Amino acid sequence: MNIDPGPEGRYLLDFDTRDLPRYATDILVVGAGVAGLSAALAASARGARVLVLLKDEAEVSNTAVAQGGIAVAVAADDSPSEHGADTLQTACGLADPRVVEEVTGGAPGAVERLAALGAQFDLTNGSFDLGREGGHGRRRILHRGDGTGAEIAHTLLEAVRRAPAIRLLERVFMIDLLTAEGRCVGAVAQRRRGEIFTVAARAVVLAAGGAGRLYRETSNVRAATGDGIAAAYRAGAELKDLEFVQFHPTTLYLAGSARVLVTEAVRGEGARLIDDRGRRFLEDVHPAAELAPRDVVSRAIADQLAREDVAGVFLDLRHWAPEQAARRFPGLARTCARYGLDPARHPIPVRPAAHYFIGGVTCDVEGHTSVPGLWACGEAGCSGLHGANRLASNSLLEGLVLGTRAGESAAAERGPRRGREISHATGRAERGLDIDDLRKSLVSCMWRDVGILREGQGLADAAASIGLWRTFIARVRLDRRAAFEVENLLLLGELVTAAAALRQESRGTHGRLDHPDRDDARFSGSFHWRSGAAPEFRAQETVRHG
Repeated sequence: MNIDPGPEGRYLLDFDTRDLPRYATDILVVGAGVAGLSAALAASARGARVLVLLKDEAEVSNTAVAQGGIAVAVAADDSPSEHGADTLQTACGLADPRVVEEVTGGAPGAVERLAALGAQFDLTNGSFDLGREGGHGRRRILHRGDGTGAEIAHTLLEAVRRAPAIRLLERVFMIDLLTAEGRCVGAVAQRRRGEIFTVAARAVVLAAGGAGRLYRETSNVRAATGDGIAAAYRAGAELKDLEFVQFHPTTLYLAGSARVLVTEAVRGEGARLIDDRGRRFLEDVHPAAELAPRDVVSRAIADQLAREDVAGVFLDLRHWAPEQAARRFPGLARTCARYGLDPARHPIPVRPAAHYFIGGVTCDVEGHTSVPGLWACGEAGCSGLHGANRLASNSLLEGLVLGTRAGESAAAERGPRRGREISHATGRAERGLDIDDLRKSLVSCMWRDVGILREGQGLADAAASIGLWRTFIARVRLDRRAAFEVENLLLLGELVTAAAALRQESRGTHGRLDHPDRDDARFSGSFHWRSGAAPEFRAQETVRHG
């Protein structure tokens, strides 16, 4: 099973670097969420000149809309080892204990550095007001109301803007990574008005986020179309764990409304999930009920919604004090008010949505990938921290710790910065494909057949449809962001579907109706993917928890 990266197997557009404007820098960072900004600051602190490409405005990222908080063991009754144990347990046997130890052990220091930059978190009597979320055995979630991601993004952006050696380019789409003689040497990109240019760099740090927009229902920002992961695959980088896509159990579900995330911290403070008859169905599913890991809660909700006698699932806060929601979760209160809901009187209708792309570019704790000159971190990378299921509020932490490590490592790179002359012709000539309709067809197919609950025939149907759509777009000359995004989504959709078909078991976020049990004898390991090669299954090197 080989997944072709695209026409001619490489780049998405015709270009010749001799004819294009060119930037040159020491470190190119693609993406400006918590991981990318952390990498940029770390590289700059070590004397590197850094250029950061932002797909949209600086304030638009999945980091900025993250609500719950950041997990860190700072309480007197907690420790990084306990945080690590919870991470391993949630990962269902596939996390790398060495990576887990590095990240959970580095959490207190990362938060201290963030606070030194000016980030503020909620306090009670001078101490951190720690919340609790699903899968955590302790209260260890630092938060700023339900706008923690916005606080972290703002803090890091201000620090980046103060750094004289860092330059931000906003509203720039990274089309492809440039490679020469097997090494990543920069990128080709497009400004919003259409101008194509290149960047030559000694090292590229890929922090372009995940691919939540593969799915019709998602909590992700519009820009989360997997561009970095797809470009890395075309450049020859190895990917892994692509079948594992985390679905957040609770997004606001009202006809005509955006799918607004309702943070898990709401359940951590005692909110209940009920059906339309008021029954707390999770009590029959898991001992932790609403605080079970996300995969358990999402599947339980999906099971309820599939029943003919259940009209909906709701988050119930009516037993709270009237002012509690507005005080602790002001963003949720404002969102509910916008749609005429009062959490003190009305249960909030919710459904799961695609939230976090666990798979990505294979990387280690320093961000090294299989391609020299290319680093990856954050949601674009797959370090082995999350295994088959991400522990709540470990994503912002991952970006801080591993983004910093990637920036430090990339800054030590002494590769050439002089641009290489590269040209490419795709052979694409046709025009006229309805890109928007193709995108809608893809996300509906992924939600239906490669979503929370999967089975063999649905995966086969999805693979056939996506393969056909890829033959359509392979003939079309691409020249704008929307078309490049659909190409990337189609490639990743095909890879996710193929990976889901190969893993004939249920584990973590990957649930197979036709293979409902976990099978450690056959699937205790990861599928690895490279362009032009058959997928390779590698067993875990050591015994995993969970």
